[in-house]
Formats: sequence, structure tokens, C-alpha cells
Amino acid sequence: MAIDDLRREYLLTKLHRSDLADNPIEQFQLWLQQAIEFDLNDPTAMVLSTVDKDHCPSQRIVLLKDVSDKGFVFYTNSQSNKAQQITENPNVSLHFPWHKMDRQISIKGTAEKLGIKETLAYFTKRPRESQIAAWASQQSRPIKSRDLLIQQFEKMKARFAKGEVPLPDFWSGYRVKPLSIEFWQGGAHRLHDRFVYTKNETGWTIERLMP
Repeated sequence: MAIDDLRREYLLTKLHRSDLADNPIEQFQLWLQQAIEFDLNDPTAMVLSTVDKDHCPSQRIVLLKDVSDKGFVFYTNSQSNKAQQITENPNVSLHFPWHKMDRQISIKGTAEKLGIKETLAYFTKRPRESQIAAWASQQSRPIKSRDLLIQQFEKMKARFAKGEVPLPDFWSGYRVKPLSIEFWQGGAHRLHDRFVYTKNETGWTIERLMP
């Protein structure tokens, strides 16, 4: 079958203005809980988009680790490409592609680095192997083979064989402070329901967008 013949209708449900919470974080938390109950694969996986110094966009999937009125939190190597691009340009976007629910959430905002206290609190909760992997990987840098990566992992594993694994000084959390959040619900005949919350001085405005 030709790829331009691949299509389906989005018929699961509709989204009405009356369905929406006044606060987009509350609405996000509701949809996230529904995604978890729907048994969606990796419901906290989100596409993070950044822009490099040459104004070229980059995308990758990271995992949401906290959400509150302060924003959306993820963690990464602070020497990685994404972290360096955030340092140069903090304007980012997040995207949750929940295809099985005919839903998408798109977020625009600014990213800021978390403090050591908050980063450490999460790092200590990670599985020990993940903590060691953070030390073993110079994220985004070239490496000749996977064998070399495993060797580096084993080296770090031996280094921290006794006691707790310390927080690397090159590993940190980032919080995306939202400026707009769009909720998309697929609709029949491509007449999708789209609502965008936009931040203002007193709170949030809500508008329906054409599909």
C-alpha cells in the first residue's frame, strides 16, 4: 500500500470547552492520569525541541519526571547537545504524542536549569545502574563501539562499588516553564478539537483553534 493511502478516522471521543479545567496544568495532569489508566506505552515520554546556534532545530525524546504549576521537569547530562542548546537559547517546545488515545499535547516555554538540591533529590531515587550510566556516558559525544561504552560502564561500576554513587557535576535537571499549552483531540473527517491555553499577567486565556 502506498503511504499516501494510509489513513484512519479519529473517533474515540470529542473535546468541548466545558471539559477543560481553568488551569492547563490541572488539565494536563488529568490527561496524563487517563493515559496511564489507558495503559499507554511510555505516557511520560515527550519530544523536546531545541534550537542550536545556527538556528537549526533538534528533537529527541526525554522523560517527564515532575509536573507542577512551576513547569515540566526532565533530567540529562548538562554537557549534552540539548543542554548546550538550552544554554544558548532557552526557548523550547515539548510534545506528547498519545496516538492510541487520538491525543496530542504541545507546550511552548522556556527551560531553566534546576538547583543541585532538587537534582540530587531525584538522582538518589534512580536505579543504581542508571546512576552509574550517567557517569559512564559523555552524552552526544562520538564513540567507536558499544564495547567501549560497556567498558566505561564497568569501570565506573568498579569505581563506585562501595557506598553511594555521587551526583556527577555534569548532570542536572531542567524545568520548562510553559507560556502556552495546546490540547488536541482527534475528530472525524479531520475536524479535530484543539484548545490552547496562553499565559498572561493574571493567569491563562483559553481559545479554540481551527483544525
